[in-house]
Amino acid sequence: MKYTNYKKKLAYMGAGCGVVLFAVFGLLPGSFLGGVMGLNIAGIMFGTPVGAGLVPRMIVAASMVAGVMVSGLMFIMASTTLGWLSGTVADAIRIGNKELAIAEHK
Repeated sequence: MKYTNYKKKLAYMGAGCGVVLFAVFGLLPGSFLGGVMGLNIAGIMFGTPVGAGLVPRMIVAASMVAGVMVSGLMFIMASTTLGWLSGTVADAIRIGNKELAIAEHK
């Protein structure tokens, strides 16, 4: 009987599910929250009605990218961790049952 490592397989499946969940639920809110954060930072640095200058636009764009990256990191890492943990539990149950079957057979 060939032993399969469920930890690795379920971690990859969790990462794939995390990418899909991020694309559906995390991309737009991450961009919105990052943009609002960038507007607040640019408002503090250049005054409350943020002008159309190059530097405030770059600050807002960089914070939008940072918001999307943090959102993606959270979705993908959380789902990968959940997949890995469920694979660890599945491996422990499978190995435990195998040892129990060998002990009863003797």
